[in-house]
Formats: sequence, structure tokens, C-alpha cells
Amino acid sequence: MSVTYDPDSLAQADVKPDTAARDRQVIWLLLVSAFTVILNETIMGVALPRLMNDLGITASAGQWLTTAFLLTMAVVIPITGFLLQRLATRQVFLMAMGLFSFGTLICATAPGLGQLIAGRIVQATGTAMMMPLLMTTVMSLVPPETRGKTMGNISIVISVAPAIGPTISGIILNLLHWRWMFWLVLPIGLAALALGYFRLVNVNEPKARPLDLISVPLSAVGFGALVYGLSTIGESHGAAPVQPWMPLTLGVVVIALFAARQLKLAPQGRALLDLRTFGNRVFTVSVVMMGLCMMALFGMIILLPIYMQNVLGMEPLEAGLSLLPGGLLMGLMAPTVGRLYDRIGARKLVIPGGFFVSAGLWLMATLHAETAVWHVLVCHVILSIGLALLFTPLFTSALGSLPKELYSHGSAVLGTTQQVAGAAGIALFVSVMSLAAAAAASGGADVVHATAAGVRAGFMTGGAVSLALIVAGFFVRRPPDMRDDA
Repeated sequence: MSVTYDPDSLAQADVKPDTAARDRQVIWLLLVSAFTVILNETIMGVALPRLMNDLGITASAGQWLTTAFLLTMAVVIPITGFLLQRLATRQVFLMAMGLFSFGTLICATAPGLGQLIAGRIVQATGTAMMMPLLMTTVMSLVPPETRGKTMGNISIVISVAPAIGPTISGIILNLLHWRWMFWLVLPIGLAALALGYFRLVNVNEPKARPLDLISVPLSAVGFGALVYGLSTIGESHGAAPVQPWMPLTLGVVVIALFAARQLKLAPQGRALLDLRTFGNRVFTVSVVMMGLCMMALFGMIILLPIYMQNVLGMEPLEAGLSLLPGGLLMGLMAPTVGRLYDRIGARKLVIPGGFFVSAGLWLMATLHAETAVWHVLVCHVILSIGLALLFTPLFTSALGSLPKELYSHGSAVLGTTQQVAGAAGIALFVSVMSLAAAAAASGGADVVHATAAGVRAGFMTGGAVSLALIVAGFFVRRPPDMRDDA
């Protein structure tokens, strides 16, 4: 079934009002559900000290709550391209929200670390399916000339949910037991699941696709090893039971084998993840830029709270609330940026967006032990403006440049890129920070000034990487089914 509509208007003459209302309901249900599951992805970072105390665990053991989540996402997302073609919309949604809700219940009732990690793995399995499902559905239902407006709403999910996760976590931990992070989310997940069961309709046509049993383990081992290697660098500061280069090398080699097999199977329609998407230049440039954006976003989410708490002496709740304006600004800007994309195209948005991101990172590289809080907020707001100008045009250009039969695979590629790039950003920023802080400490600096020096070095490295974002922006184009950028 192929239906097109403008989700905010019923004015199109060729779309029946009841069909438009049905499709609008589908998209908003998916948006709310996706926001809920993505918000959960970054909610654990601030809670780690409390969990270490309550469960009697070490920091390295507690980091598995985040690492296991990232690993599961990296393993499951590449498979969603196949699932979205093989199963109906309603089936995938019920599977995703059912797993997420069940995992949330496991976490809320967990007596110890093992069950809590198991719950996070189940949660991540459902989360991994939701974003590709949302993006594929939007691309199938919304016509090219109005996609920017709807993709702007998706950008709220992508950018704001991870940004405000630590803030919400800090508020909950300041007032309630850590289990309420899950008890408060569970009713939302169950309500979405019930609404989807009774009201969600199928808007795709499932096709019989053979599952290549060799590609599945290659994907799981390759992406899992790569993200694990990056996570051991970033989250354990290089002090991991396994040297990071080992899983990183394994991941790169196995992913190369996986890619070779997908390219071989694609002409037969048997690829688990169809990599012919990279044959489109608009898609490839947009994916590379999205990866750089996610590196900046997740690197910043990790480094700024460390700086605020360990250098400026702020409480976790204060640090979380200080980052809230930037996250909310990204959300407020997203719909406007989407409408601008529909009018003027991608390049006029992503070029200034790249400059804003770079400016924000370079300004953060000037932070020191005596920096005023307002200066930190200005830096964060500038970076947030840049990311807001980038997310919607990049998502829309990337997927809009593909033929319809590759939407699901393109969504899976974007989701995988976000996970790998996010882990890489954390690894890069934290590793540089740790090395620079250690060097400053060996030179006689105290802990506070050494940490500040490390943070500056981390953001300076991010600023250097962001220069590639500016250059790439000049190569972004609007998809061929819309008129070319001026």
C-alpha cells in the first residue's frame, strides 16, 4: 500500500480525510514511542554513582549498564532493514514496544546488577527497532515536498531525547529511588503498546525475504565488537580487561567480510543490510555528516557534565538542568528547520549548521577552572543551534535520495551510524581528556586544573574534527525528486 499525505494538513485533494487522519495517527504514535525509548538510552549515566552505592558494585561493573545497551543496539539495528521488509508495520511496532516495556519491568524489579543488565539488553532490543521503523514509515507516507516538516519532528526525538535524558535522571534521583527511572517510564511504554495494539494499522506490504544465516552472525560480531572496543576506550578510560585494539581489529575485519557478503547478495534481493545505499552520493555525504554530528553530540554529553561537576563543583542535578536549555532549543528549532528545508533545501542549512557546531566546540576548548557558568551555557547553546540546523536536512536528504525499496535499509544504515559514531565520539573525547589530564597532573597541576586541561584538549580535538563537517556541507544536495538547491 502506498499512500502520501501532509501530516499536518488535509488540504491535498488526492488524499481522503480518513486516510490522512489514519496515517497522521500512525506517525504521531511512532514519534511518541520513539521519544520514550530513545530518552531511556542516556538516562543511566547520572545514576551510576547511586547504583554503585545501592548495589555494591564497582564503576567498571556499572559501566556495563551502558555498554550492554550500546552493544545490543549495534547488533540489532543492522537486522531491522530485513525485518521492516519482512514484517508488517503493526508487527514490528508491537514487537519493539513489547520488548521495551518488558525490559523496563525487569529493570524496575531487578534485585542485582545481573538482572538490571539483562533488562537493559531487552530494552535496547526494542529501542533498536523503533527509529528505523519510524523513519521508514515517514518516508513511505509523506510526499517529498513536505518531508522536511515531518522529519523535523523526528529530529526532536533524535536530538532532544538523548540531551534531556541526564536532566530527567538527575531530577528523579534527587527526589526518588533509582528504580523510579523505570517505574515512571513503564506506564508510558505500556500505554503506547496498548494504543498500538488497538489502533495501529499496517501501512506497508510485507514481502517474503530469505534470511541469510551467515550475514546475521557476521553483523552481530562485527558491529558488536566495534562498539565494544570503542566503549572500552571511552567508558573505562582505556582500563579494560581486554585491550581495546583487540575487539576493534576483530570488528573491522568482520564488518569488511559482512560488507563483501552484502554486496554479493544485494543483486539477488537477499542482503540483510543492502549497502547499495552508499552508491548514492547524497546519501553517503549525509551519512558521513550525521556520523560527525553524533560524535559531537555524545562527546559533549559526556564531557560537559564531567567538567561541570569535577571542575566547577556543580551537583549532578544542577549540571543536568544547565544543559536543558540547549536540548530544548534543538527541539523548538526542529520543526522550523524542517519547513525551511522544504522551501530552500539542505545546503543553505547544513553549511551554517557546520559553522555553529565548530564554533561551539572551539569555544568549549577555552573552558578553564574559573570559567563562569553562563559562558558554558552560551557554548552549549551555540553547539545546539548548529546540531538543530543539521539533523533534519541530513535525515531528509539521506533517505529522500534513495528509491523506495531501499528506505528500510537506509534507515538501518543511519541507525547503525548513529550508534557507532556515538561510541566513537565518547571514546575520542574521553581518551584525549584522560591523556591530557594525566599529562597536566604529572606537570604539577592539581586535580581540578588537570581535569580542566583535559576537557579543553577533548573539545579542541572535537573542534578539529568539526572542520570536516563544514567542508562536507558544501557537497550536500537535496534529493533528485525535489528541485536542486540554489
